[in-house]
Amino acid sequence: MPASSNPLLTASALPWGLPDYREIEPDHYLPAFEKAFAQQRAEIDAITADPEPPTFDNTVAAWENSGRLLGDVARTFFTISSADATPAVQAVDERLAPMMSAHSDAILLDQRLYSRIESLHAAREELGLTAEQRYLLERRFVQMTHAGAGLDADAKRRLTELNSRLSVLTTTFEKNLLADTNDLAVVFASREELDGLSEGEISAAARAAADRGLNGAYVVTLTLFTGHPSLASLTDPQSRRRILEASRARGSRPGPHDNRPVLLEIVRLRAERAELLGFPSHAAYVTSDQTAGNPEAVTSLLRRLAAPAAHNAQQEKQALRAVLGDEVGPADWAFATERVRATTLEIDTTALRPWFEAERVLRDGVFFAATQLYGVTFRERGDLPAYHEDARVFEVSNADGSHLGLFILDLYTRDTKRGGAWMNSIASQSELRGTTPIVVNNLNVPQPAPGTPTLLTLDEVTTLFHEFGHALHGLFATVTYPTFAGTNVFRDFVEFPSQVNEMWIYRPEVLANYARHVETGEPIGSDVVDRLEASGTFNQGFATSEYLAAAWLDLAWHSLSADEASAVTDVAAFEAAALADIGLDDPAVPPRYSSAYFAHIFSGGYSAGYYSYIWSEVLDADTVEWFAENGGLTRTNGDRFRQRLLGVGGSKDPLEAYRDFRGRDARIEPLLVRRGLSV
Repeated sequence: MPASSNPLLTASALPWGLPDYREIEPDHYLPAFEKAFAQQRAEIDAITADPEPPTFDNTVAAWENSGRLLGDVARTFFTISSADATPAVQAVDERLAPMMSAHSDAILLDQRLYSRIESLHAAREELGLTAEQRYLLERRFVQMTHAGAGLDADAKRRLTELNSRLSVLTTTFEKNLLADTNDLAVVFASREELDGLSEGEISAAARAAADRGLNGAYVVTLTLFTGHPSLASLTDPQSRRRILEASRARGSRPGPHDNRPVLLEIVRLRAERAELLGFPSHAAYVTSDQTAGNPEAVTSLLRRLAAPAAHNAQQEKQALRAVLGDEVGPADWAFATERVRATTLEIDTTALRPWFEAERVLRDGVFFAATQLYGVTFRERGDLPAYHEDARVFEVSNADGSHLGLFILDLYTRDTKRGGAWMNSIASQSELRGTTPIVVNNLNVPQPAPGTPTLLTLDEVTTLFHEFGHALHGLFATVTYPTFAGTNVFRDFVEFPSQVNEMWIYRPEVLANYARHVETGEPIGSDVVDRLEASGTFNQGFATSEYLAAAWLDLAWHSLSADEASAVTDVAAFEAAALADIGLDDPAVPPRYSSAYFAHIFSGGYSAGYYSYIWSEVLDADTVEWFAENGGLTRTNGDRFRQRLLGVGGSKDPLEAYRDFRGRDARIEPLLVRRGLSV
């Protein structure tokens, strides 16, 4: 395909480098990747062939300048491969995975490049580098060493084989999960079976059925996590059980979408790779280059929290039994919880949905809080196309009116979108390259029929604020080198800014601005707000336990040695033993993700890293305390947080950046109080 006919190989005519997805076809991607691979290899070869002694400029900065085309093409493609994975896009993804792995290995395992980096690293004290330059050199040295650049030729050959196979397996896991999630969507024949759902939810179920050619029926699509939002509202126990059973069956049924053999091979190969690189387990390998440092630190935190969380969950179960008059099954917990909440706290969160109309939450909540804190403003650009008709583009400006970046929101679920919610970048800021950020937030909210307002659950409101915290991190990071751009920080730090952004949901001046009844415009009652805030630890035994169970499963799988991993053949038995080990084996409180649909760790970037959420929450809770002590939602506070934390991206050790912001290390006590674990 001639370069002139491939829109990925020519500069986009749209502002700020926004790819024109209207011009891009699936057949354009692989030729563009092949061209980009070759281009970066030539750029790296020029660095390693340079007869001059290595310097920061001719080696490290030159590496940073390489691969621009590849980065542009990759971010363009991976945005749609997760959000609009048509069969044609999936076919590209499957062919691309081993190619990406091989290209990455060719650079990170290049002995000539490693020798130059190694010599510069050894002399770093005498090079007169800026703080960012020195940190970049240190990170590149660690990155190559961690990747295996110091191995001998035979070990590198085996390492490359492992990386290639793993890239195929993780892509297969995600493809299987998407297909099984769609196949297991629950079909209901009558409206009566959905008693308890709102009109908007029933409308969304009818629309989902119609989209599948099931006119007159209702389809409840599945969320990524185990528990489904509808479980809190459905009055029919059988309807609840059908949804939960479908959710938990994903990826674990014999057939073409069975993820159990896939994940077992992933675990075995990751353990072998870790051993090849000199580590006892994949968890040891991963955490050695995170703020945690080692899996023992993670184990200590999870065990410290698990016992009180499980104890609190048992107490909560006793209260739920009184409501149901029977044993509490996993499909009943959310429903009974809402009844207890309504009785004891006089709060019915399902009845609050009319106060959480999506557009108002976005503009008068999420955007409003950002404007109050940071002075940034948002203007929708209907003239700028995104990658899907449901995705919306907003131009983001600084307080002085200067351009900051673009924000794209893709709110609704569809069969071609993977489950869950996430942020990604189509473009990243870099002073070296003169680029500005384009960030995307994806959620999976059911889309009601045209003309029907989208009413969010409280959990969905939280998710919108959370993911926008990632977006702000991607927008605000101001760095010289692309390696440090946006959210390119340690995995166990990346959730911190997004969790902090959740604090504004209940802030009185924010809540009063967005929580207004969709029909009457009346604000949510102050008494309701008081009760919501007072219920902060309500059901936290369950919430903490289901999260910790998933984090423990991740750590258990990835703490296996190569020999231990090879001996595991039964996924369900391994899960049961792992959960019993930490005391989180209550059948009524299943893990937030079971292994066969645990996309974070088997197809995403969180392997041996799902602990990151609770690890980051220690910093988050401590930061919320700091904002409370210093006046809350003010520009002064926002500017400090932006400049000292969000703005540094990955250009500084994250814990050093935190100390610069807070004046000390984080304390765990605010987290324990928040989750009701401070007994």
